[in-house]
Amino acid sequence: MIIKLPYGKTHIEWHAEPRRIKAMLHTEFSALKTNDSETEVVKRALAEPYGSAPLTELAKNKKNIVIISSDHTRPVPSHIIMPILLAEINKANPAAKITILVATGFHRGSTDSELRAKYGDEIVDRVHIHVHDSKNDEMADLGFLPSGGKLLINKIAADADLLIAEGFIEPHFFAGFSGGRKSVLPGIVSYKTVLANHCARFIASPNARAGMLEGNLMHRDMLFAAQRARLAFIVNVVLDENKRLVKAFAGHPEVAHQAGCSFVRGIARVASEPADLVVVTNSGYPLDQNVYQAVKGMTAAEATVKAGGVIIMAAECIDGHGGQGFFDMLSTAAGPKELLEEILSRKMDETVPDQWEAQVLSRVLTKAAVIMVTKAPRSMIEAMHMRWADSVENALSIAERIINKDDYQITVIPDGVSVIVEEKN
Repeated sequence: MIIKLPYGKTHIEWHAEPRRIKAMLHTEFSALKTNDSETEVVKRALAEPYGSAPLTELAKNKKNIVIISSDHTRPVPSHIIMPILLAEINKANPAAKITILVATGFHRGSTDSELRAKYGDEIVDRVHIHVHDSKNDEMADLGFLPSGGKLLINKIAADADLLIAEGFIEPHFFAGFSGGRKSVLPGIVSYKTVLANHCARFIASPNARAGMLEGNLMHRDMLFAAQRARLAFIVNVVLDENKRLVKAFAGHPEVAHQAGCSFVRGIARVASEPADLVVVTNSGYPLDQNVYQAVKGMTAAEATVKAGGVIIMAAECIDGHGGQGFFDMLSTAAGPKELLEEILSRKMDETVPDQWEAQVLSRVLTKAAVIMVTKAPRSMIEAMHMRWADSVENALSIAERIINKDDYQITVIPDGVSVIVEEKN
């Protein structure tokens, strides 16, 4: 039984024993079809906005328009979306000053080559692009979040007389869903605002899980931030399993995003199939560039692996761990349990960079062992309290020794980023 697993910019093939496979948790993303081109999908969404006047009407007489755009760690097809947005704005208001503000959140800045790969040379050479820097950019003080944290956003966005955003919608392991309000928080806010919103208490909430918005305190903060920033219009897309743009939602930031989330929820939900061993991926490039991002896919496996079981995560991680603070917290801790307890004891104003990712990974590791099939250095992976393997087959050999039972079964999640794993009723 040959199972193809997304890995980097290609895939790896795993020759599995059929008798071992309990379930393959597939979403309905593979069934998404459209006869329209990707460009036509976006244009149709802009022509039929949710809860908003058309973008061309909003752009009239505006002098300073800012478009928030996802960074290099997201598979948003900006080379398709951005030319259409620019054309719509220029059609309505050719004199407007336009800035593309790259929403890096807490990530490193995008390089020139990454920007050119994302937008194309023509846009990079013609349009002013600013890569958000959460530590060094000038911030505007917009008061306090519902959680009590300071709301500091990039002054470029605060000074805009029309703020719009592009992005995509998929399940998110603690914000419920990506897209919409996340373009603002964490996308273009100060690191101080990110730290407050990503505090230990919010991450620990059972409502901070994939597919959950109701009662999610992080989501509440994010909505508030987008409102205070005066985010006026979004274009959020849905990608199929091949990362092709097949659906788009445009319009009012909350109305359009809610419509998109409802659509994605309907095709992303899968029933949990508890197993001793779960094999999962982080959907390949660009989402499996580092260990930091790979934690997202691990949480899908966490939702269906039996306590004391094993998770095999296939993620290339050509960018290493993805965050020095994240790595240091894991590598200097006595163990995941000790680190988790220490993080949970921290108050909101004691949050440190990358704490949230270390918290979630520690939570996963207290439930199950994790073996990473990766190109990241073995010493790095082992320092983070995980096992390392260079193939799924070798990872299985390690897993069998940990599980130590003959009748173990495997649940496979080919795309751990896209699924919402729910307990069976």
